[in-house]
Amino acid sequence: MGDGHVRGLELSRRFYLEAVAPLLARRFGGLTHTAALLGPGSEVLGYDTERSTDHDWGPRLQLFLSPEDAAAHGEAVDAALAGSLPPDFLGYPTNFGPPGADGTRHMEAADGPLRHGVVVADLTAWLTGHLGFDPIAGVGLSDWLATPTQTLAEITAGEVFHDGLGLLLPVRRRLAWYPGDVWRYILACQWRRICQEEAFVGRAAEAGDELGSAVTCARLVRDLIRLALLMHRRYPPYGKWLGSAFAALPCAPALAPVLRAAVSATERRDRERHLAGAYEALAALHNALGLTAPVDPRTRPYHNRPYRVLRAERFTEALLETIADPEVRRLPLTGAVDQYVDSTDVLGDRPRVRRVADAARR
Repeated sequence: MGDGHVRGLELSRRFYLEAVAPLLARRFGGLTHTAALLGPGSEVLGYDTERSTDHDWGPRLQLFLSPEDAAAHGEAVDAALAGSLPPDFLGYPTNFGPPGADGTRHMEAADGPLRHGVVVADLTAWLTGHLGFDPIAGVGLSDWLATPTQTLAEITAGEVFHDGLGLLLPVRRRLAWYPGDVWRYILACQWRRICQEEAFVGRAAEAGDELGSAVTCARLVRDLIRLALLMHRRYPPYGKWLGSAFAALPCAPALAPVLRAAVSATERRDRERHLAGAYEALAALHNALGLTAPVDPRTRPYHNRPYRVLRAERFTEALLETIADPEVRRLPLTGAVDQYVDSTDVLGDRPRVRRVADAARR
């Protein structure tokens, strides 16, 4: 392959501009289209490395057409790309092998027609299939709450290379971040997640369960990282890229060493001390956002027990008081889907989880 690694987003951009777009102009000159790289893939979020080239990576993109053009011309466009794209681009094969048993595809050299990496699709159908709703028609409260943040990141990251349909860029602006009251609600629920477990670090260790104390500390660190991302209006990605996303935040240089020390600690009081520093830093960041009246950012004992906590429910309550939308105010404090499925309020409550899943499908 190439002499040096090319970042996937740059590869896809150049592949469209230098190979795909000229071919479309020659063969389908009047065909209106949108071209982008969105959806799954480390390169969409900007986290790809040389390691990423081993599967589902290469000269690839989505080519979106109107529903009418997709039905009338989609197969012809796909065939033209298969027959006329160059066999390699910037040193990378443009052919992909068939999906393996795990569904992944790999670049491989080929003679003759290519199994290329250009997805030719109806934009509305693709978006609806990826998100579970049609964002062109609008985004409702249930859409915001039922869509994982990883999925929202996959649609709002990446890049649109050309928006001839004039629809994808407005969709990305619409999905760029939660409406104000929904943001406050999700922040309130994230603080609630922290308040539910912040005393468990001390309680588990006091009961002789140092491993349980350490596991709870790690869960809290993960939730604090997600909280920091939400405060900075960044959709938290799934676990593999959570630390990478956090590292790009303005608060990371000061906060990352504290969080690393917390998860590395081997004794309960050290865990609590480092967590307390992180709690107070994020509490100060909450106050700096100005979403609520200032809340005392200092940690304190947990009632009459000797555990150092923030009493994070105070931030939940402050945020809830600022929500004006009555529909949002009526929501239970289980949060959006990422928060709900891992909440101590519902873990083990299978009938409740089933009811919510059934309602979402309807």
